[in-house]
Amino acid sequence: MSLRSGARPTSTADGVWREDFARALRAEWTMLRTAGETGRLLLIGLVLTAAVGGGSVKAVKCPDAGCGQDAVKLALTGVTVGQAVIAVFAVLAVSGEYATGMIRTTLIAVPNRTPVLTVKATILTAVVLASGTAAVLASLLAGRHILPGNGSTEAHGYAPLSPADGPTLRAAVGSVLYLVLIALLGLGVATGVRDAASAVGIVLGLLYLFPTVARVVGDPEWQRHLHQISPMTAGPAIQGTARLHGLPIGAWASLGVVAAWAAAALLVGGLVLHRRDA
Repeated sequence: MSLRSGARPTSTADGVWREDFARALRAEWTMLRTAGETGRLLLIGLVLTAAVGGGSVKAVKCPDAGCGQDAVKLALTGVTVGQAVIAVFAVLAVSGEYATGMIRTTLIAVPNRTPVLTVKATILTAVVLASGTAAVLASLLAGRHILPGNGSTEAHGYAPLSPADGPTLRAAVGSVLYLVLIALLGLGVATGVRDAASAVGIVLGLLYLFPTVARVVGDPEWQRHLHQISPMTAGPAIQGTARLHGLPIGAWASLGVVAAWAAAALLVGGLVLHRRDA
């Protein structure tokens, strides 16, 4: 009897969680869709990613002897710029609620705070997946059309960029996932810190601190280790399609590093969300 009676509260709790999740999902999507500033910021990130990638391939001239460039990674250079915009977008998607006081309304409507953070992560992942895919495909398309005119032809050992090519597909998918993980990192930090300026400073600091320190450190071994734990230098290793032995970390392992940073930020943010009032 005790086991049978104990099953009902679990089922009820699951139903309440699903209801809270659905309610929070509708509310979060409405807020994000009607927030003009954050939407424009996401569009800026998309355009910058594609524009910087196109500008990078345009600037490279390949002589008859070959230019020794990783054409795929070159075309995806804009991801290193777009990531900063994506990080700020993720921070503002959360901190804006705290600044306006809307977070109180959200938590009154959905008292269970786990679905609130889960929904924010879900919506953010979907939005960045869509925009990141568009930006990466636009970058590869620009590279495909511009590089041959600069000497990066099949005669010089450069096949036209195509997502159908295995290494190019891996670099493209990995770049999109990298942007998603950077967004989740920003979400976790913003949830824990709440203040937009502080959260942006922390996220950008995490991205740019390790590469800056690595330039100062003279020991090559320490430089390699710093690059391996830095989300900004480890993550883009997924884009490499040539001279892979020179990368600081393996392709998929590089995304594991960024995923660990994002998971840690979300864990801390979730704990703060549960323990502190709005």
